[in-house]
Amino acid sequence: MIVASGLKYQARELKIVGTRPLRPDGVDKVTGRARYGADISLPGQLIGKVLRSPHAHARIKSIDTSAAAALPGVKAVISRDDFADMAEEYAAAGELTINFRDVTRNMMAREKVLYDGHPVAAVAATSEAIARAALKLIKVDYEILPHVIDVIAALRPDAPLLHEEQYTEGVNPRPARPSNLAKRLEFARGNVEAGFAAADTIVEREFTTKPVHQGYIEPQACLASYSEDGQAELWTSTQGHFVFRAQCAKLLQMEISKIRVTPTEIGGGFGGKNNIYNEPLAIALSRKSHRPVKMVMTREEVFRATGPTSGGHVKVRLGATRDGRITAATAELSFQAGAFPGSSVAPASMCAFTRYDLENVRVIGNDVTVNRPKVAAYRAPGAPIAAFAVESAIDEMAKKLGIAPIEFRLINAAREGTQTYYGPKLGKIGYIETLEAARAHPHYRAPLGPGHGRGIATGFWFNIGNETTAALNINEDGTATLIMGTIDVAGGSRAAMAMMVAEELGIPFDRVRPHIGDTSSLGFNFITAGSRGTFAGGMACVVAARDAIEKLRDRVARIREVPLEAVLWKDGHAVPAEGSARQFAPMSLAEIAGQAGKTGGPIAGHAELNVQGAGPGFGAHIVDVEVDRQTGSIKILRYTAVQDVGRAIHPAYVEGQLQGGVVQGIGWALNEEYVYDADGILANPGFLDYRIPVASDLPFIDTVIVEVANPNHPYGVRGCGEVPIIAPLAAIANAVENALGIRFYDLPMAPPKVLQAIDEAAAAASKA
Repeated sequence: MIVASGLKYQARELKIVGTRPLRPDGVDKVTGRARYGADISLPGQLIGKVLRSPHAHARIKSIDTSAAAALPGVKAVISRDDFADMAEEYAAAGELTINFRDVTRNMMAREKVLYDGHPVAAVAATSEAIARAALKLIKVDYEILPHVIDVIAALRPDAPLLHEEQYTEGVNPRPARPSNLAKRLEFARGNVEAGFAAADTIVEREFTTKPVHQGYIEPQACLASYSEDGQAELWTSTQGHFVFRAQCAKLLQMEISKIRVTPTEIGGGFGGKNNIYNEPLAIALSRKSHRPVKMVMTREEVFRATGPTSGGHVKVRLGATRDGRITAATAELSFQAGAFPGSSVAPASMCAFTRYDLENVRVIGNDVTVNRPKVAAYRAPGAPIAAFAVESAIDEMAKKLGIAPIEFRLINAAREGTQTYYGPKLGKIGYIETLEAARAHPHYRAPLGPGHGRGIATGFWFNIGNETTAALNINEDGTATLIMGTIDVAGGSRAAMAMMVAEELGIPFDRVRPHIGDTSSLGFNFITAGSRGTFAGGMACVVAARDAIEKLRDRVARIREVPLEAVLWKDGHAVPAEGSARQFAPMSLAEIAGQAGKTGGPIAGHAELNVQGAGPGFGAHIVDVEVDRQTGSIKILRYTAVQDVGRAIHPAYVEGQLQGGVVQGIGWALNEEYVYDADGILANPGFLDYRIPVASDLPFIDTVIVEVANPNHPYGVRGCGEVPIIAPLAAIANAVENALGIRFYDLPMAPPKVLQAIDEAAAAASKA
C-alpha cells in the first residue's frame, strides 16, 4: 500500500485510503436537501428566457425588441447590441480551447445564426409566462442561407460557407479561398511509406460516428445578481467556477474581482458543463433590470443549443507482418466542430495509436465547421471516435493474421519508455497489466452461446494537472474543514480528498469536513476536466494537510519547549522523534487545536500549486453480445472493464466511474445520435426520441481495478473518469462482427441498420 513522501509515490501501509466510507454529501442528495442550480432563488428575482433561431443558417438583417420591452412585466431585453464584439483571443476551457470572438457569437448571434437553437435575444420578466410571451413579440428579419450538416459534405468545394473570414490554419501556403476546414493538424513519426512496404498484410477502412450528447440529467441553470455598485454574484451548475468567472468578466468587460461565482451541486456534466451559455446573459439582464435573474434551460434547449460531442469520419490504414508486428499506421480524422472551430480532433489524434509502440505513424486531423451547435467536451473528448476506428481495424488485422485479439495487442503494446508520435515518452504505465488482467479474467474464457459474439477493445487517455488550490482549517475541537476549488463533478471526489487528508493527519475520515469554496474563498482553480479532479485536487489537499502538520509541529515545539526537529507527527499525534534527546508527552490534534489561541492563533494549511506529473490511464474491455437476426436488436449480455487507475482512493467510486463510462459508451454504440431534418432542424431534442440506455438495456458491468501507481502523485493517483468511455464503441462493434460475421463501420448500430445488413448479407449469400 502507499503513502506520500515528498510529493512522490512511496509504498506504506494505509488505514483510510483504499477503504469505502460513506460519501459526505450522500445524505443531502438522497433526501433532496442538496441545492442544484435551479434550486437557488433570491427575493425579487426575474425569470430569464432566450429567443433561439428557428433556422440552421441565416443572416440577421434586423432585430426589433421594442414590443417585447413594452410588455407589462418585462424588465429587460438584450440582444447582440448589448455585448461588445471580441477580438480573437484563445484560452483553455477544459480539454478544448476557446476563442473569445467565437464565444461571444455563440452566446448571442451577431451577423448570422449558424444553427437551429442559436440564441438571438433574451428577456427578463416577472414570470415565465410573461417572458415566453415577450419572446413571441421580438421580430427578427432573417435571410435564410443554405446549410451543411455533415462533416464530409462541409469539406466539399461547393459546400455552404459558415464563415467568410475562415481560412484553413495549418496549411502552407495559406489557402486562397475561405472554407469550412478551420484547421488541419498533423502528427508523424518515422517513415510510414517504408513501414507499409515492409508489411505482409494491410487493412484500410473508413468509419463514421454521429454527434451524441453528454446526457446529464440536470439542465444548465444559473442565477445572477448584479448590484448597483458594479459587482455581480453568480450561482451556477458548472464544472469550473473560476473559469466561468474569467469568461463572464471578459465578455461583459468587468473586472474579475467584481464577479463572485458560487458553484451549486451539479447533476452531471461529463464535459458538457465546461462552457458558458446563459451565465453572461443572466448577468447582463440583471445589470439592465437591477433585479436578480434566474435562467434554467429546458431539455429541448439543452439539446438544441449546448455542445454535443463531435461526429466524425475516420480513415485508418494498418500494416503488419505475419508474426503480428505493426509496421505502419495512418489515420485521417475529420471532426465536426459545430458552428465555430474547436472540435476534439486534436486530443483524438493524439490518442488514436498511443496504446501501441509503433515506429511509423502519421495522423492527420481536420477541424470542420458545420451548422450544428458548437461542440463541447464529452468524457475523453474525441478519443472514443478514434478508438472505434483504430480498435476495429486492429481487430480485423488480428483476425486476418490468425492471432487472438489480446495477444495481438500485447505484441504491439505501449510500455514505459515508449516514444509517442505526438511528443513525450511514456512514463510508468499499466497498459500491459490491463491486457494481462483481461486475458486472465473468467469472462475471456467463458463459452459463447448460439448467436453470441465477444469483442475486445482498449482505451487510452492522458490526464492533466494545472492550477489548483486548497485550504485546510484546523478547528478548535480537532476536526478539520477542507475547502477545495475542485468541483466534485463525479460525486465522489469530496470523499477521496477527505480520505487523503484524514490519512495525512492520522484522524478518522468523519473528522474531515470537505466543502467546495466559491471564487472569493480560494485562489484560481482550473476546471474539473481531463481526469484532473482527484489527481490535481488530491495533490493540493495533501500539500495543505502537510502545511497544517508543520504548523501543528511548530505549536507543539513551543508548548513543550523542544526543537522542531524533535517533534514527529504520527497517527494524529505529535510525538517525540525517534532517537531524540528531548522527550515529551505526546499531544493529540485536538489538544493542540484547543490551545491554538494561546500559542499563536488559528492553525490552517494552504496549497497553491500548478500541478504537474499527471499519469495517463489505460483500459481493456471485454463484451459479449447477442444479435436478434429477426429484428436487428443487439443485447449486451456481459461486460467487463479492466483499468489501471494508479490507486483507487475510494474503490466503490472508482468502480462507479468505470461502470458509468461503459454505459455511456453502450448508448453511443447502439442508439444515440442527433437526427436533423432536411432544413437542418433537430428532430429529436428530448430523451423520448434521443434514447440513452436505461437499466433494462444493461447487464451488471464487472470491473477490475489495476493499480500501477503514478510515481508523480503522493498516493499514486491516475485520473480514472474518462478512460472507460473510450473502448465500448469498438468492443461492441467487434463483438457484433464476431456474432454475425458482418463489420459495422458506422455508428450507432441501431436495429434497422443491423437488420438491413443481415438481409443484404443473406441476399448476397443466396446469389453466391
